[in-house]
Amino acid sequence: MANHRADRMSEDIQRELAALIREMKDPRLHDGILSVVRCDMAHDLSFCRVYISSMNGLETAKKAAAALKNAQGYIRRELGTRLKLRYAPALAFEATDSIEYSANISRILMDIDVRPAEETDESDNS
Repeated sequence: MANHRADRMSEDIQRELAALIREMKDPRLHDGILSVVRCDMAHDLSFCRVYISSMNGLETAKKAAAALKNAQGYIRRELGTRLKLRYAPALAFEATDSIEYSANISRILMDIDVRPAEETDESDNS
C-alpha cells in the first residue's frame, strides 16, 4: 500500500513542481523549454529525487538544476503548502538529457525515406 501512495505523491509533486517552476523568476529556469521528467519518491515519503530536462541541452538542464537546488527551501515549503503535507520531502534535483535525446530520435525517424507499399511493388515488377 505504501508503494501506491509513493507513486501518487510523486505524480502530485511532479505536477506541482512544474507549475511552481513556471512561477519562479530565476532567469536560469527560463532559458528554454524546461520539463520535470520524473520524480522518484522514497517509500517512507521523506525524500524525492527530481529529474529535470531541457530542450536546449544538458548544460541548460544543469543550470536549471543548480537554480532549483538554491531555491530548495522555498520549493519544499511551497510543495508542503500546496499539497497540504505535514512533512514535505527533501528534494534532490538532477539534470538529464531525455528531451534532447527523444527529439534527436524523432528527427532521425522523420529523415528515414519510407515509400508506400504500392511504389515498392511497381519497382519490383519493372
